[in-house]
Parts: sequence; C-alpha cells; structure tokens
Amino acid sequence: MIYQAVPGGYSGREGGAMKLSGKVAVITGGAGGIGRATAARLVAKGCSVDLWDRDRSLLDDAAAALGADARIGADARLCATRVVDVTDPQAVVAAAADAIALWGRVDIVVNNAGHLATGALLDQPVDTWKTTIDVNLTAVVAVTHAFLPHLYDRGDGHVVNISSASSLVGVSGLAVYSATKWAVWGLTEALRHESLNLGHSAVRFSSVHPNYIATGMFEGAHVPGLGGLVFPRLSSHDVVAKAIVEGALIRGRRTPKRPRSLRLALLLRGILPDAWFAAVARWLGVHASMKSWRGAGGSHE
Repeated sequence: MIYQAVPGGYSGREGGAMKLSGKVAVITGGAGGIGRATAARLVAKGCSVDLWDRDRSLLDDAAAALGADARIGADARLCATRVVDVTDPQAVVAAAADAIALWGRVDIVVNNAGHLATGALLDQPVDTWKTTIDVNLTAVVAVTHAFLPHLYDRGDGHVVNISSASSLVGVSGLAVYSATKWAVWGLTEALRHESLNLGHSAVRFSSVHPNYIATGMFEGAHVPGLGGLVFPRLSSHDVVAKAIVEGALIRGRRTPKRPRSLRLALLLRGILPDAWFAAVARWLGVHASMKSWRGAGGSHE
C-alpha cells in the first residue's frame, strides 16, 4: 500500500487507523527497554522491524524474543538486527542504506536510543555531558537526516522521536538530559512544519513524552508526595510503546504524553507567570524526583 499526500495526514486508513501491516520500521536502541517493547507491538501489527543497537548479544536476544526468522517472504514476520553506533554519522548513513536495500523501503523511523547521566552540572565532566548530547540529540539529527530523503522520495512515512516529560519542565539533576529532550521536541515540531513547507505533507513527525519508568535507567526516580499522584511514574516500557504505536503511528498524535496528566504541566506553564509555575513545580516535588534514583544510567541503545 502506498500513502497519498494529503494536507496534514495519511490516506490509506481503515476505520480511521493507519494500516501498519506490511510496513518496515527502523528502531534505534531497539535491543531493550522502550525500543524492544515497541518492536514487539509493531511485529504484532504485522510490521517488519530493523533493530539498531551497540550490543550484539542484546540484539540477538531481542530478535529471538520476537520470534523472528531469517526468511524473507510476504507472510513472514521479519526482523533484522544491526550493530550501529548512532553517534557515528558515517555508520548511520551506511546502516540506513543497508536497511533500505534489504527491505526495499522504510516507512517508520523510531529514534529511541538514549543516554542518561545524572547529578548537578558540576558533578560530571564535560565529556560525560557531551555523550548525553551526542546520543540524545545529535544522533536523532543524523538518523533522521539519513532517512528523510528516502521518505520524501516515497511520499510517505513517519518519524517518531522519543522525548521526555523533562522536556516539559527542566528537572533538577537532569539539566543536560532535559536540555536534549527539549531540543528533540523542538526539532520534531520544526521538521513537521519544514516538511509541510517543502510539500511533503504525508511525511509525519511525532515526539513522545514519557514520565519516569519504574524499571530500567530511571529506576527509583519518582515525583514524591502529591506530585506523584498528579504525575505518576509508568509501570513498564510497554506503556510508552503503546503510546508510540497506538498514539503516534495509528492515530497520528503529534506529542503523545504518558501519563496523560503531563498535559497539565503544559497548561500551567501556559497560563501561569514563570515564577508561579516554578513555585508550583517545586511544591509538587518535581525537582526532588531524582533523589530516590537508583537506576544504572548509561545508554539504552
């Protein structure tokens, strides 16, 4: 099925939903966490997935868990895995070309690879913060840059970038991480309008904004007290995967947020004076949320 270019969206929908069966999705950071959970949901919808990560053993585990086989056939569930350092632009270009050559096309790009370093700005050397910027932002630019000409030429596609709740409110202890996720949100919005201006209205862009997840890199982190009731942490990576597949890809949501109560943060930021908004965020405990963090940090590529 080929999508037709229509203002602001796709055609080729069934019952108001984009048909995912037969599509090809590239997922960075695909061997674990949100990436692996997203791959499982996409495969269940009939998609083929091309998983990128730095860890070969984790990629093999992910492929085995998906029940993938090496056969290429119209009815086969397909999964390819690639060891890719997304901070290496040349490696990204080569991997993108290989993926397009293998599948004949790519329909969906999920920029999920991420890196977490925590603490006050002065707690870490600049090189550590540079790694966070390189993985969380520069790699998103590089991967999108590698696939966008293909999506434009085909006249359809969807780029989904994983941002964060910390893109809505800059969080103490996550200064550089928050900065990268704000940038990802801004990049996604700008690309959406840039594509419309260039006449590529059927190529979509979404940013997904999850709160802390109970397991993985952010294990232990949570907004305490009343704030935790308003902005609860997420129980699993699959909650985010569902927002990617059901919210962004199928329903075409531009900025799915989980939990949905995160919309309140945007509302308050929009209607309150800056000083009032900052006071409310502190009162809700947002800036104490990393005190209980006990995750491993590092990358989820």
